Amino acid sequence: MYTSTALLDIHTRTQASLAALFAHLATMEEGSLERSFAGFGYPTVRLQLHHMIGAEHYWITLLEGRFVVTDEDAYPDLASLLAYKEEVAGRGRSWLEGASTEQLNEPATFETWGGKEKVLVPAAVVMRTQTHHFTHLGQVLAMVRLMGHPVRGLDFPVE
Repeated sequence: MYTSTALLDIHTRTQASLAALFAHLATMEEGSLERSFAGFGYPTVRLQLHHMIGAEHYWITLLEGRFVVTDEDAYPDLASLLAYKEEVAGRGRSWLEGASTEQLNEPATFETWGGKEKVLVPAAVVMRTQTHHFTHLGQVLAMVRLMGHPVRGLDFPVE
């Protein structure tokens, strides 16, 4: 059984890793976010970041009763992506702060992409957003390593 407190802790730790990633990316030369790499689902760092944040935005707004899908072109640089990340993280925190243990763990029907209805457990949806960040964080780290700018210490923080 998930609690709001536990999920908020996980969310906070995930956001700390993302903040460190954004700080590292801010030290890289202009144009790095747009350098394209084959073999990644989203070929640039900018598109990876948008996908990470946009997916959390989609799932959190879905839990709120309507979902939002954003256009990647609306976030052309690191500053706009950072503002988007902060907006979505705040929305996630607010939703979690207001969610009861029962609401988090009780299966409910939600309308998803394409008008499809799915029965989902909200806590599992929240966990999906957090684990999803680390999937793409790894891809971004591989990209920046290929650009000659490796970084360490961005795993899920345990301290």
